[in-house]
Amino acid sequence: MARLSFNRNTERRKRIIAVLTMWLDMCVVVSWFLNFLSTSSSLHTYRPRIRSYSLDFYEKRDYVRRLVYDSDESCISQLRMNRAAFFKLCELLENIGGLKSTRNMLIDEQVAMFLYIISHHLKNRVIRHNFQRSGETISRHFHNVLNAVMHLQDHLFRKPEPILANCTDNRWKWFKNCLGALDGTYIRVKVPLADKPRYRTRKGEIATNMLGVCTPDLQFVYVLPGWEGSVADSRVLRDAITRRHGLKVPNGCYYLVDAGYTNCEGFFAPFRGQRYHLNEWRQGYQPTTPEEFFNMKHAAARNVIERREMSFDPIDVNVGENHHNDVVVEEDPIITIDPSDTWSNWRSELANQMFSEWLSEN
Repeated sequence: MARLSFNRNTERRKRIIAVLTMWLDMCVVVSWFLNFLSTSSSLHTYRPRIRSYSLDFYEKRDYVRRLVYDSDESCISQLRMNRAAFFKLCELLENIGGLKSTRNMLIDEQVAMFLYIISHHLKNRVIRHNFQRSGETISRHFHNVLNAVMHLQDHLFRKPEPILANCTDNRWKWFKNCLGALDGTYIRVKVPLADKPRYRTRKGEIATNMLGVCTPDLQFVYVLPGWEGSVADSRVLRDAITRRHGLKVPNGCYYLVDAGYTNCEGFFAPFRGQRYHLNEWRQGYQPTTPEEFFNMKHAAARNVIERREMSFDPIDVNVGENHHNDVVVEEDPIITIDPSDTWSNWRSELANQMFSEWLSEN
């Protein structure tokens, strides 16, 4: 009897264990099935968490703050202008160029991005990493700023007007039909080692040769950057007047140039081998020949391009305001730089006339 009772207890324990095992297996299967249903449902109902706009906005602007607003030193280093010039450019692009802020990007970030690209010749992927913007956003805003810059042309570059016969300005009254002055300047650049010989100037600096043209009242007419520093000024000028949208000099008008350029139609150069620079006349020295007097007056007038300042604030200019009524008509412009006896003889006659009038007044 005792043995029979022991066997029954053993069988009962086995059945209990089997039931528990089956129950645990069923729980595992049910749990797996419920997890599967939950995962399948989440694939259709999941919505990404939307970040706070204000938090995301200020996080993305942190790089702009470090580029522009930290100091003038960092702004000049990264954007090639100080903060005052940057703010003025932003205002011009907004008021005149038509540039607008968007929901996700203000004007200053658009302009900073544009300047950063052209200042360092950076790729889209680099800007995308630094500014934390998509490549499409960067490309779109770059072209928006570029279009706005193009709208500034009529406000930053003026149509030249010739000096009239009744001009009373002591510097310019001698040069009738003169449009202004031009000169080249060197801007230091960093180039690959293989390109340094082409960009090395006669002073040994690595720079690019840029041509600047301005009117008698310091308003820029034309700028041509990009030429290598080893290139002569006359070569840059020849390229400027032969371009489709380059410098236009109507026949009968001219610009004052220094002795580094050829004295030819459209470009009035001083006499070589004579006193010329203004500091040579500041010791009380008086001209003794027509050539010296011509050079003195030529240097005083052409010095306008050496100052390289604007005589007006573009922000104060009203959009659509017409500042020039008698604009020079650009028909049949001068496209060659060839010396001629006629031009040289006219310069000599003008020098004699100027010197005679000066002597009679003194």
